[in-house]
Amino acid sequence: MKPRPLLVALFFIACVGACLRAQVAGVDVGRLEVIRSWPAKEANQGVAVDATHFYVIDDRALGKYEKATGRKVAEWTALAGSGVIHMNAGIVAEGRLMVAHSNFPSKPDESSLEYFDTTTLRPTGRKVFAHPVGSLTWAVPEGSGWLACFVHYKFNSDTAKSRIVRYDADWKVLAAWAFSPELVARFGSFSSSGGGLGAHGRVWVSGHDAKELYRLMLPEGGGVAKWEGTAAFASSGQAFAWDPSQPAELYSIQRKSREIIVSRLRE
Repeated sequence: MKPRPLLVALFFIACVGACLRAQVAGVDVGRLEVIRSWPAKEANQGVAVDATHFYVIDDRALGKYEKATGRKVAEWTALAGSGVIHMNAGIVAEGRLMVAHSNFPSKPDESSLEYFDTTTLRPTGRKVFAHPVGSLTWAVPEGSGWLACFVHYKFNSDTAKSRIVRYDADWKVLAAWAFSPELVARFGSFSSSGGGLGAHGRVWVSGHDAKELYRLMLPEGGGVAKWEGTAAFASSGQAFAWDPSQPAELYSIQRKSREIIVSRLRE
């Protein structure tokens, strides 16, 4: 039996599409070169950074360290009954340390941004998300609003349900994006642990354990985030932060060794 031309054409188109997606996913969009590292016992979830200090994040604890010396200058641990369960990524914005928080692994999902004084690390308030679409792992300022990521993990949900959400200044939802099937597969049983805006406003995200950063493009109005390419880095996933005073420098954690790693992006 001779193959039908239409079926052959459809098969060819599908193969070409799959190859192009694989090529895009494999594009090298830079490399992160390690320039220094510091020990930090809280290096279990993420790190935030400002002009003079970096802030290291554990599930229920924080440490503040001098960027120049790595010396710890403040710490905080959540008290029993504080409501703090699982902190993740952080960022310094509006004069405060803001840390993504959720009730992970409990269901239904509860998520908040926890606010801390950057000098003392004392809690100063929180932003609670009503009916979140997952567990909040990271949130970063974008223009006058915010980008935030709510995730799902395989052991108690469907990882494809993870979303990046754009908010305005009043926390009204403007748009939302799913991760592409190829990137969801790359995340494995987990999802995006970290995210941030690098040079030129580019969106970068990390997974849970792969030594890779992924650069995304968010189509206008929502939909599926386009995976533009990948940059290898030394950390095994988890949350990271771009240094606002040195836009090409990135702070990340190494869970196994409880270290902060500082890298410079070469694009």
